[in-house]
Amino acid sequence: MGIAISSWQLARSVASQGQLGVVSSTAIDLVMVRTLQLGDPGGDMRRALAAFPDQALTKKIMDRYFIEGGKAADQTYAAKPMIGDKPNRFTEQLIMVSNFCEVYLAKEGHDGMVGINCLHKIQTPILAGIFGAMLAGVDVVIVGAGIPIEIPKVIDGLTRGEPVAFSVHVHGATKGADHKLSFDPRGIMAEDIIPPKRPLFFPIVSSVTLATVMVKKSGGIVDGLIIEEPSAGGHNAPPRGKTQYNEIGEPQYGPRDQVNLEAIKALGIPFYLAGSYATPQKLAAALAAGAAGVQLGTVFAFTDESGLRDDLKRDTIQECLHGKPNIYKDPVASPTGFPFQVLTVPDSLSEKEVYEDRCRVCDLGYLREAYEKENGSLGWRCRSEPIDIFVKKGGNIEETEGRKCLCNSLMANIGMGQLRKQKDEDGMIEELPLVTCGDDISTVSILATVEKPHYTATEVLDYMLARS
Repeated sequence: MGIAISSWQLARSVASQGQLGVVSSTAIDLVMVRTLQLGDPGGDMRRALAAFPDQALTKKIMDRYFIEGGKAADQTYAAKPMIGDKPNRFTEQLIMVSNFCEVYLAKEGHDGMVGINCLHKIQTPILAGIFGAMLAGVDVVIVGAGIPIEIPKVIDGLTRGEPVAFSVHVHGATKGADHKLSFDPRGIMAEDIIPPKRPLFFPIVSSVTLATVMVKKSGGIVDGLIIEEPSAGGHNAPPRGKTQYNEIGEPQYGPRDQVNLEAIKALGIPFYLAGSYATPQKLAAALAAGAAGVQLGTVFAFTDESGLRDDLKRDTIQECLHGKPNIYKDPVASPTGFPFQVLTVPDSLSEKEVYEDRCRVCDLGYLREAYEKENGSLGWRCRSEPIDIFVKKGGNIEETEGRKCLCNSLMANIGMGQLRKQKDEDGMIEELPLVTCGDDISTVSILATVEKPHYTATEVLDYMLARS
């Protein structure tokens, strides 16, 4: 779920009650360094860093980013390196350590299972991130938003402590060119360490074709499948075939986008259903269809334990209790080109005039795409960066229309938005949020009430499993 919405606190609560708790790997290195700059309230990050096997490395990170008592309210966050196809060793170390810390904290104090979710669209941090999570004993690696066909081999290689690589998608690549991202776990710490175990691998897929490819042609073990339907929050797979739009500009899904669960069952792999399954009735229907379970996101995003800002939780819950939240499947908001579910929130980037008033800037770079330069090397660009810069890098100006900066807005969602100069004004303003959720948010109004307008992860599980 986004950046740190599926936090270690939430994952730990879910995992400690016998279910699979999942943390998000997306931009978790940025979350770590900004947490340290805020003074690490409560000391949890420092406790996790103290458990990392290379204390010289964690001291280096602490010396660079930790601010005792936290940065001043008017002080901007210090930058961290953006990652490309040839990251320096410290950039890889930040990614490795941050993923370790998130999994370590999620697994602390119980024997339940913890997974980590990576976006295949964000390719550059995946290798070091998976290795860091494996060092902390992650139980399941989940990869979606793309075709992660090489990830099983990556996991197998990292389990042995070997160098790994996989192909990077390159826009406009020369025919026959094979650009690779690589990671060598040897020498990244003071002593080479083999992860304690091989985690399970669950790819997120949206069609029988992709599920079949993953199971039969990935060259490694696929332990389970997550079948995600278009009503799920965040990024969705585009409709199959030529995209049609409704009267408000949302991409329309049809019969070709419905997954044949009998064909999925025939693959002989456990599968889980995702997308509007947050009721006991939907869970029962999924089990009756042969699923091993369901994956829930939206209903957990508004729990007390999630990383979403308290005011965004509170206002959304009130909207659920007293109105009907407006959710728009935006075909262009994400620079990835994937449809992105947007919840309408006042004074957020979901509002056109607010979005247009923001100065375009790309200083985090997680959703940049690789492109091939004339000399055959790779460059990086983002459809949400300043338009003239994107065009100068060979991008088409039409691809910039309506694109929003998800990296900065999703950090604002968790209260870690960067301070910026206001457009055509003096003073500074914090980056504004952009909230995502699934189509079916109705369960929120079942779990929250006017008298108690909040709820916990435990209450979600009690409701779903009919626990008294």
